[in-house]
Amino acid sequence: MATTNLSYYDKATIPNAKPFRFGIVVSEWNPEITKNLHQGAIDTFIDCGVTNNNIVSWDVPGSFELVYGCKKMIQTQKVDAIIAIGNVIQGETKHFDFVCDGVTQGIVDLNIKYDVPVIFCVLTDNTKQQSIDRSGGKLGNKGIECAVAAIKMAALKNKEVKSNSLGF
Repeated sequence: MATTNLSYYDKATIPNAKPFRFGIVVSEWNPEITKNLHQGAIDTFIDCGVTNNNIVSWDVPGSFELVYGCKKMIQTQKVDAIIAIGNVIQGETKHFDFVCDGVTQGIVDLNIKYDVPVIFCVLTDNTKQQSIDRSGGKLGNKGIECAVAAIKMAALKNKEVKSNSLGF
């Protein structure tokens, strides 16, 4: 459980994001949560110098579909990192477990298979209130934290490419 505000970041510790292009794949399920996460990510990208033209956003029906959406974005868009945004709230059946496990493993697989970092921004909470608290509520906005992670991973990816091309 998060115990700190997820929205705090120090721009002095974040690489220059201006040269990068980012993708965001957003689940339409629980839109009152996912739209807030999406907006937090976009606002953070813009605050850190990313232009609107360098942010590509796609919607998918649910969290389970995030993996395919991210894969297609990797294959068809030239992006430096992707954020997968979703929300799964515990219910009375095991559906929660299957969706959470599938999405988690799918994002891990994308990170292993492709040279584009995919950031996990899927809230997997026990209650809707917990999701509200983490998507712009009292604990901040996880979308902001994930945008910062995407910027750092895009910089790492770019650094590796430059280092490898120089023979290091």
